[in-house]
Amino acid sequence: MILIILSKIISPIKKTSEKLSAFECGFEPIGDSKDLFSIHFYMVGILFLIFDLEILFLFPWAKNIKQSGLEGYFSITIFLTLLFIGFFFEWFEGILNWSKNSNFII
Repeated sequence: MILIILSKIISPIKKTSEKLSAFECGFEPIGDSKDLFSIHFYMVGILFLIFDLEILFLFPWAKNIKQSGLEGYFSITIFLTLLFIGFFFEWFEGILNWSKNSNFII
């Protein structure tokens, strides 16, 4: 606590226009924060998480494939089937299509 208080007292504070400006990936901010933008960013992020978690769940199953038996085989088949149904739903709905005339907007 003493070090934090000491750093606040000793350190120079110079408020410049650069330090007070908004920072967005090294570029000047464009537009308003309440503008509409495409939902594709969310959908691709969710798709990445789905397949990332799928791989995470496949490692323990692959390690213990001999011990899991027929029940383990059917459970992982159901798991993969549900994930691929979700993937094909996104694909056929056009969520993965990055055209400029998209209907998916937040």
